[in-house]
Amino acid sequence: MTQTLHPRPLRLGVNIDHVATLRNARGGDHPDPVRAAEIVAAVGGDGITAHLREDRRHIRDEDLARIQQATNLPLNLEMAATREMLAIALRHKPHAACIVPEKREERTTEGGLDAAGLDNTLAPIVEELRGAGIRVSLFIEANERQLDAALRLGAPVVEFHTGEYAHAFLDGDRDKVEREVRRISDMAALAAKNGIEPHAGHGLTFENVQPIAAIPQIAELNIGHYLIGEAVFVGLENAIRRMRDLMDEVR
Repeated sequence: MTQTLHPRPLRLGVNIDHVATLRNARGGDHPDPVRAAEIVAAVGGDGITAHLREDRRHIRDEDLARIQQATNLPLNLEMAATREMLAIALRHKPHAACIVPEKREERTTEGGLDAAGLDNTLAPIVEELRGAGIRVSLFIEANERQLDAALRLGAPVVEFHTGEYAHAFLDGDRDKVEREVRRISDMAALAAKNGIEPHAGHGLTFENVQPIAAIPQIAELNIGHYLIGEAVFVGLENAIRRMRDLMDEVR
């Protein structure tokens, strides 16, 4: 009798940065990103993602401890590869630390981390994070050069940057969309073959999430800006539930 193999469940991590962006636009405490984290937990989200940037434009240092106290969901701390951010991660000990590129002037993360070109910088940071029991992820482009670097560095997780895919989808460039899905799918399979857990994120929406969610090796999607934007119109609970349903349809 042949056994049917089913893809493993796909986790949804919700990035709550832009709740803090709204709060910081006026100062004060409202809207509180901790309340957003509680809503994510209540509607079945699998994790909270928060990016503590150098300029503290959205999430602030004190938010991290409050988020950890408010929910049992794993916290994924997005961080630049700096000694300052390493010290903060070691102090708070999030479940995971995703190392991302960061430029002060960018509006959002514009591309993947050049793990291949930053071996000397990344190696001691990855080692210290792993030594503290923090799951390390590298936010990279889906190509063999960057994946090889992640393997050399001993990162157990990579998150593939889906920005090019999202742009192609928005532009209606079907050929490029297909190429991007194939590229991410091939690299997800290669990552899994080498013992690295592949995740994906950036620019994912209700309209474009399913081709990425359908890639069987992808274990987690991290989505933030779109969900917070939709929450303005339909509420955060409904936005998360809709995204979860779309992901589950193809898995």
